[in-house]
Amino acid sequence: MICIKRLQRIRTLFIIRIRTMNKIKFIKAYACMLLLLAGVSAYAQNNVIDEVVWVVGDEAILKSDVENERLNAQYENRHFDGDPYCVIPEELAIQKLFLHQAEIDSVMVSDQEVIQDVEQRIAWLTDQIGSKEKMEEYYNKSYTQIREMLRENVKSQKTVQQMQQKIVGDIKLTPAEVRNYFSQLPQDSIPFIPTQVEVQIITQEPKVSEKEIERVKAQLREYADRVNKGETSFSTLARFYSEDPGTARRGGEGGFTGRGELVPEFANVVFNLTDTKKVSKVFETEFGYHIAQLIEKRGDRVNYRHILLRPKVDQKDIDAALARLDSIADDIRKNKFTFDEAATWISQDKDTRNNHGLLANPQTSTSRFEMQQLAGLISQDVAKVVENMQIGEISKPFTMINSKGKQVCAIVKLKNRIDGHKATITEDYQRLKAMVMAKRSEEKLQKWIVEKQKNTYVRINPDWRNCDFKYPGWIKN
Repeated sequence: MICIKRLQRIRTLFIIRIRTMNKIKFIKAYACMLLLLAGVSAYAQNNVIDEVVWVVGDEAILKSDVENERLNAQYENRHFDGDPYCVIPEELAIQKLFLHQAEIDSVMVSDQEVIQDVEQRIAWLTDQIGSKEKMEEYYNKSYTQIREMLRENVKSQKTVQQMQQKIVGDIKLTPAEVRNYFSQLPQDSIPFIPTQVEVQIITQEPKVSEKEIERVKAQLREYADRVNKGETSFSTLARFYSEDPGTARRGGEGGFTGRGELVPEFANVVFNLTDTKKVSKVFETEFGYHIAQLIEKRGDRVNYRHILLRPKVDQKDIDAALARLDSIADDIRKNKFTFDEAATWISQDKDTRNNHGLLANPQTSTSRFEMQQLAGLISQDVAKVVENMQIGEISKPFTMINSKGKQVCAIVKLKNRIDGHKATITEDYQRLKAMVMAKRSEEKLQKWIVEKQKNTYVRINPDWRNCDFKYPGWIKN
């Protein structure tokens, strides 16, 4: 309390004195006050001395800010082009330039956008580190402090992105400009486009016996009874038995989620839960069978735990589905009907059957996949089958795990293959156009940063100046 009162008195005296100063002196004096207050505040909090390493305008960058960013980057496996203790402060300084302009221009992001990203980030970090407790140990902060740190980071990042979009504006390019850019590229700078494929798919889900479904439901009912009777906790059972790898290690916790982010059957259950001590009845989604428990509701978002179990498929049912697909493939080869028709009327893959079975690349919004993308975004099994196929060839039936985590049987057709090549204006126009757009955007932002630097007060701690900065204008003579 004594430290706080002393801090308030220092601030009051400072404000009285600065009224007689001109603007430049005020900014410099304010920077000094930031250095002083950071030291006093840090001493008052567990005697841990933090340090102001940069001041940009009237905003301080602390050593702890740099450390937090370094730890985040380490777990995201992000590498720096240079010394992290040079790169990170400069990145934070640039961020503060954009945030200052965003405040002037009234650029804001909604709390809902921020909360959604924070929950996803918390879930990802917990998965990577192993548990909430380990995450607290790693950051040397409480769970609440970590959440608040991430909330501030996400809010700043989203605000910066919106401000950058406003600065860049709507860049319009003509085909002539793209061709001109491409014609001026040195041969060794023309990008190499990896081999791409277009693939169609037909799937069949092996039949699951009623006996197996009842076994799974009975198991989930037993788990619910044990929790409702207080014999064990929901999170313990989820860690041991849930077949959802994304939430099992977090005790089944899904994080705060909006209704639109969940499949309807799941949302209808968890959004109607009211008692945090009770467990839902067993319910089914396209992923399998579940029970759920409410953790907390905040406005139109809910945090929950769940346990997922999937019925096991007998080998005889898998063999039957494979045999049916083998027969379908033979009929297509004999021209009894086309692959497109079979995909539309027979396939059980609802994501592709309305497009004749053609797989869509969610990263590019096209039907073309590089082989690594096909393996990572669709299935490694599909990629292995397609790798050595010829255009127009239909595969033998095989098993794979679909996007819902279920084992299904499939046949695929290689619709097209574009071999790896150096980009050409005719074959790769959209990709080259995107390159020009990115280059123009970067040039606009770099020019804006250089101009903003000239009119912004910057002070760098002498111990943090020995850096090869991307933008040399930070240190003014």
